[in-house]
Order: sequence, then C-alpha cells, then structure tokens
Amino acid sequence: MRQVHVRGACPSLPVPMETGDGLLVRLIVNAPIPLDAFIGLCDAARMHGNGTMEVSARGSLQVRGLTSLSAPLFAAALAALDIAMNDGVPILADPLPDDPASPIDANGLAAQLRAAIAEARLALAPKVSVVVDGGGSVDLDAIAADIRLRTVMSDKGPRLELALAGDAVTAAPIAMVATEDAVDEVLVLLKAIAARGADARAGDLVTSRARWPGAALRQTPRGHTIGRHPLKENAFALGLGLAFGHEDADALIALARIAKENGASWVRPAPDRALLFGPLGAGGAEAMRVAAYRLGFITDAADPRHRIAACPGAPSCAHGLIAARALAAELARHVSLSGDGIAVHVSGCAKGCAHPTAAPFTIVGCEQGCGIVRDGSAREEPADYVDPADLAALLDRIASKTREAVHA
Repeated sequence: MRQVHVRGACPSLPVPMETGDGLLVRLIVNAPIPLDAFIGLCDAARMHGNGTMEVSARGSLQVRGLTSLSAPLFAAALAALDIAMNDGVPILADPLPDDPASPIDANGLAAQLRAAIAEARLALAPKVSVVVDGGGSVDLDAIAADIRLRTVMSDKGPRLELALAGDAVTAAPIAMVATEDAVDEVLVLLKAIAARGADARAGDLVTSRARWPGAALRQTPRGHTIGRHPLKENAFALGLGLAFGHEDADALIALARIAKENGASWVRPAPDRALLFGPLGAGGAEAMRVAAYRLGFITDAADPRHRIAACPGAPSCAHGLIAARALAAELARHVSLSGDGIAVHVSGCAKGCAHPTAAPFTIVGCEQGCGIVRDGSAREEPADYVDPADLAALLDRIASKTREAVHA
C-alpha cells in the first residue's frame, strides 16, 4: 500500500481547494433546486470559474476554475439564488421528494438532525458525515458515512438501523431505533466522537461498542439513480448521469431549459454522479430523455461510461500524472463492459479520489505511465505498467479473457 497525502477537509464555499485548473468549490444541497436557480448557478460557474461543473459519487456539486478574486464573486452570486445548502455536518438523505417508495420522511428527519447538531455546537472533524436512507427508490447503500440510519421494515412498521463507519455493507450496525428517537441517538454518537478529539471519526467508536445481534439484516438492492422514478400524483423524476461526473455549464443550462419545457420545476444532484429532474409526466420524461441523450448525458445505466470512474487527472488536477478522463472516454468507446457497479477506475494519481475503494481494474497514473491494479484501489502497488496509448487494447484483452473464463 502506497502512502499518499490526503487533504483533511473537503473543499467548501468559504475554503476552496487549489487544483491544477484553479480553485474548486464543493456544494452540498439539502433540497431540490428550482430550475431557474440552477440555471443561475451554472451561469455563475461559467462567469466566475472555467465553466466545468461536476457531480460527485456522493451527490455533491462541484465548480472548478475559480480564482482568489472570482471565488468571492461566485459566493455572492450563489447567495442571491434560492438554493438550500448544507453549511454544517453533511447530512445526506434521499434525493427524491415525494417518493412513494420511502416509508419515512428521510429529508424531514435530516432537517431535524441539522438543527439539533447546529444547536449542540460540536467540535467535529471536517469530514464527519451522516446518511439518512429512507428506503426510497434511489439507493444510498454505496455512500459511506460516520453514522448511517437506514430504514428497515419490521412487524411494528419502519424502524432505523443505526450503524457506524462505512457504507451499507461495511458499516458496523449497533442498534435498531424508532424514528422518533433517531435524532437523540445520533447526537449521543456525535458527542462521543467529539469527546475523542478534533480529528476523531466514528471508526474510533466501533471497537468499544457491541454490534447489534441483527447485523446480518439487509434490504434487497434498489434501482439505479439513472432512469425514471415514480413520484406521487402520477408524476416522475428522471435521473441522468454525467459522463465521469463532469459537464460544461452550457450543456447543463441547455438541459435545465429542456426540463422546464417538458414541465419540470426542480433538479437535485444525486449519488452516482447524476442529476434528478422532476416532476415530469410520462411523455415529458421520455422527451427529456431523448434530448439528454443527444446532448451526451448518460440516459441508460447500461452505458459503458456508467461503469467507469475517473477523476479529472492531468492537467486539471495538480497531482494528476495521466489525463484520466480522456483515457476513460477512450476506454468507454473501445472496451465492452456489462453488469453493475464500477468495473474500471482511472485515477490520475495514487489518491484515488473518484473511487477510493477497490475496483476490478484500477488504472493509476505513475512515473512509468499507467499502473494496473487488479481487484484493488489506486493506493495499492500496481502489478503491471502500460503506455497510455496501449491501455484500451490491454483492457479489452483482459475483459475478453474474463468473459471466456466466466462462460466456461
């Protein structure tokens, strides 16, 4: 395992992060964004940044290419828009409003948590986060957090599985709690984390807390973010993916205007590097899907680009040693990928920002070109090295051999 330097805090509006193409700001929104406000946000990103916008795997919005002079101007433009943004401990909840598949109001519970945490004034590490998974149609299982609340149906109705330090598979379940007790239970845990010091995380509590006996309880997998999702009153939300998580502000403005023309009123960034638009009728959702496809957005979860994670890489990132997104686009055109989940991770350096966990194939930038890590992360020592120009052919051969072995 290679040692890499990881920034101890996330880039934010007050404290942007220096990258290869200027300053980067990350925005966490707490509610759907009115389409006019979203268009204003994209316009501000184009005016004060370099026009490149991103949606992260956790559903955060990122604006690139700001400068020390333009960042305050961008912040002022953003303050004038009707966007509910998170400015404390990140509380991530179901991205769909009025989701008939959710047995609880996850966003209402998240709002209560934000208010309670703000009132408690806890000194927590910058990256401490909470996930409130209401069991809706958009899956939050892949999102890791210090504290996870996930809805589980019981004989007495919906209850919440409380777990620490991880995603739905890796987090340590410690209790089942009633919905009305969830805020108090989370505050107890956050206070315990804060008591361990300014750099403490929930993982520091796991060894000292017994796991709940029902830890094996797991819900069945839910659908992809990309695609059509039913809302109440016969309406739908449409999930559209950004190829490798980024897009030009002009294309996003065009997409938002198409959404308005088809009856939508809001957009919300969502996990899996996607945007959800709604409410739409069945006809409006299909018309928007076709238009989005023509603009280059991912409209089908089977799209090969959906199975490749890639950071900006060189030259956009100062740490990048390869042009990660350009290589990812080339791979998507030439390598056949099927199934679910991330199959290939292209990382500009060993930090592995786009996909910190293991992938079947990880391509990592290094002095020797592209390092190949199989069934591992970007931080692991590559087993092979290849010139970027030969990468697509190599992966296609490997994928073909894998498919042949599975078939046999």
